[in-house]
Amino acid sequence: MSTRRIFLRNSALAMVGVGSAPLWLKRALYAADAPSPRKKILVAIFQRGAADGLNVVVPHGEQAYYKLRPTIAVPRPSSANREDAAIDLDGFFGLHPSLAPLKPLFDQQHLAIVDAAGSPDPTRSHFDAQDYMESGTPGNKSTPDGWMNRLVASFGEHAPTTAVSVGPTVPRILSGRMAVANIAAGRGAARPLPLDNPKIEEAFDRMYSGRDALSVAYQEGRTARKQLLGKLQQDMTEANNGAPTPDGFAQDAARLAHLMREDAAIRVVFMALGGWDTHVNQGAARGQLTKHLGQLGDGLASFAKELGPAFGDTVILVISEFGRTLHENGDAGTDHGHGNVMWLMGGPIRGGKVYGRWPGLATAQLYQGRDLAVTTDFREPIASVLQEHLGLTTAQCAAVLPNHPPNSAAMRLIRA
Repeated sequence: MSTRRIFLRNSALAMVGVGSAPLWLKRALYAADAPSPRKKILVAIFQRGAADGLNVVVPHGEQAYYKLRPTIAVPRPSSANREDAAIDLDGFFGLHPSLAPLKPLFDQQHLAIVDAAGSPDPTRSHFDAQDYMESGTPGNKSTPDGWMNRLVASFGEHAPTTAVSVGPTVPRILSGRMAVANIAAGRGAARPLPLDNPKIEEAFDRMYSGRDALSVAYQEGRTARKQLLGKLQQDMTEANNGAPTPDGFAQDAARLAHLMREDAAIRVVFMALGGWDTHVNQGAARGQLTKHLGQLGDGLASFAKELGPAFGDTVILVISEFGRTLHENGDAGTDHGHGNVMWLMGGPIRGGKVYGRWPGLATAQLYQGRDLAVTTDFREPIASVLQEHLGLTTAQCAAVLPNHPPNSAAMRLIRA
């Protein structure tokens, strides 16, 4: 049994969840030709490595920001060099200039920012901080599953493509008893697997033809993979005239939007992007952070456009495990910090505003004398989305986010 289980996992089947017996309440397989009303969708994008929120959403109204970042501070909007200047949002905060494609969404009130947000746990370990954010239980390493997997369980109905993870493996945030569709990113999205060989597929179909938990996971995995790859192949052919889609977030986002338009069963999506650990040569308006933000901004803007009408039912959450130090270090970078920013984008978002209580950057206002303080628990905006957008009850929300702040719904990030 263990050998078979390992083969299934390492073969990157579209449906993952064989680590423990899945307990699906219902199996409503999605049929492409059957009418299905569009449901509310949540997309989470995780910036792994701790993105520097102070340069993503620039507090250009704070003198301390410029004093303690002599080479990496993004210039004020009033700077003579407008190309490198922050894009003003409200007279105090501004977007990094490489995020210019997102400014129209802010102006249209479809992009909101929650500043000074983060985990109440003080860890500066990437591994621990990511684990806590993905489990939704800061400080508790024993939580067996991820909060997005618990979210899928709260829906009751479950199709092979209800939850989709973009990347080589199913992440912590989607681990658990509910099965998850997994597609690779970039050029590998439609790359054949060993199980796509007809002879191997036939052999495994015979081996896993029963109704035990492992066989059911295999069967639903094959169903999900065929559905997703069929749509991906059509998308690649139409958009690129037969040429493979190049790597990059913008291309992955456009491909994902196509899947979401075509498959009304998709309700939960996760994608992680690395490269945000900028200890050296971070840059201000130019540099490695700029490159990553430019790709992210272009991809999100493209994603919003490609979603079409589905954008009106979709909330996109962008989050990172913690922020970075206010002081720049001796290598023109920043080190592991505490408070950060969260972005929320989508048709239902009550945007055009920076939410949260700004704690200030004076020495006495900093966390441990070095970092932006956390004034909004990261679970608070998520709980607002779960209840106001996805329609979870208070009890369901508590099951997804145990011990989340009691005033979560008070933030009201979703339009009435």
